[in-house]
Amino acid sequence: MVSSGVAAPTRTEILGLYRSLLRVARDFCDYNIREYTKRRTIDGFRENQNLTDANSISSAYLEGKSQLAVAKRQSVVYSLYAPKVKSVMELNTPTI
Repeated sequence: MVSSGVAAPTRTEILGLYRSLLRVARDFCDYNIREYTKRRTIDGFRENQNLTDANSISSAYLEGKSQLAVAKRQSVVYSLYAPKVKSVMELNTPTI
């Protein structure tokens, strides 16, 4: 069997990427963007959890790393233009 020279990321690296994406999601000021980022992270990892080929795992990992970089940049941009009021979803209202 000939190796293609692509080393698949370890389980620790993959879980670290997952945690990093969820941490960046927490940094978004806007509720909708924050929840979308969390949902997209969870869905993306569930979609790729059954990958077995080293090349496809590496490809998905690299895509996740690029998405992490984009999310970090977007978090900074969104923080500059944060809404002054909270979303309706974030308000603490007593239930009747």
